[in-house]
Amino acid sequence: MGLEENECDSVFEPQITEEHIETQYGNVHCIMTGTPRANRPVILTFHDVGLNYKTCFEGLFSHNDMYEITRHLPVCHVEAPGQHEAAKTLSTAYTYPSMDQLSEALPSVLKHFGLRSVIGVGVGAGAYILATFALNHPDLVDGLVLININPNAEGLMDSVANKITDWTHTLPDKIITHLFGKDEIQNNHDLIATYRHHITTTMNQPNVSQFLRSYNQRNSLEMERPVPGGNINARTLKCSTLLIAGDNSPAVEAVVDCNSKLNPTITTLLKMADCGGLPQVDQPAKVIEAFKYFIQGLGYLSSASMTRLRTRTSSSSSLMSTDGSRSRTHTNDLQRGRTHTLGTDEKRGRSHTDVSMESISNHNISKTTEVAC
Repeated sequence: MGLEENECDSVFEPQITEEHIETQYGNVHCIMTGTPRANRPVILTFHDVGLNYKTCFEGLFSHNDMYEITRHLPVCHVEAPGQHEAAKTLSTAYTYPSMDQLSEALPSVLKHFGLRSVIGVGVGAGAYILATFALNHPDLVDGLVLININPNAEGLMDSVANKITDWTHTLPDKIITHLFGKDEIQNNHDLIATYRHHITTTMNQPNVSQFLRSYNQRNSLEMERPVPGGNINARTLKCSTLLIAGDNSPAVEAVVDCNSKLNPTITTLLKMADCGGLPQVDQPAKVIEAFKYFIQGLGYLSSASMTRLRTRTSSSSSLMSTDGSRSRTHTNDLQRGRTHTLGTDEKRGRSHTDVSMESISNHNISKTTEVAC
């Protein structure tokens, strides 16, 4: 359902509610900004390991450009048990929940606030949790924005590497290498120092260690891309999904792999050029622009003032795709398979057509697209 234009003229003074919500897997800390309404979803966020809602999302949601979205849609930030600022050390009798169990804590959050559906925005571990939630409760999720998602369980080599890292690295070091790529760690000293300071001074180290261990022990998300004429009922995400990764992110290959397991008619892969491990921190304006078009494609944002991003695509052909059951425009597969870098495409001498980022909400580009941010 589109939003009424006169809603844009009202004074925007969101109500902020902060609560600890009891679930079957422990208490989760939630911050609700705005008032939920029956005719629209709520944006529900979930942070990555070593972060909380402030360090993961505050820069994004306090950005001026986000106002076009948040004055229409309330936001509920969810923090995993013991991960909020100034959290007390969890009891030794408490067994930290698995990633699957954390996803099953979310229905209690929706029930507590009386939410009918959400648009999930998750980063890293939070993206995995929201994807699991959407797989198990598709009727409660209108759309997903998944940043740095890794849908796979740790392999044997990863497990061995983590054990060695446990012996040789401090917890902040392990978190930093999880969040940021090698180039950022070596060259962006101010950014790394800021996050290292946050991890060491505002987060409860034993609690973070438990969350990290839970994430490292995650299962693979059992998803399979539906194939026309083949297994059209394959288990995969049923909602429109926007995947995001910086081209220097340590998770970029995992995000591309996740894209290969999703329905291409309702999935968009946005690989951001010259961007590091946290796109929402590194380039918030461009993440917000993509988010605006994504929400527009869901039918919940009809009058946002949009600037234009530019993409380079190897095909100018496009098709309109609509969701007949909800009368909403689906987001689209801007990118199938592996993404080519701009330099590689230019070396191959391909002709490119400049198109608007609006294709996220309106078009289904049939061939590989590289977003030039």
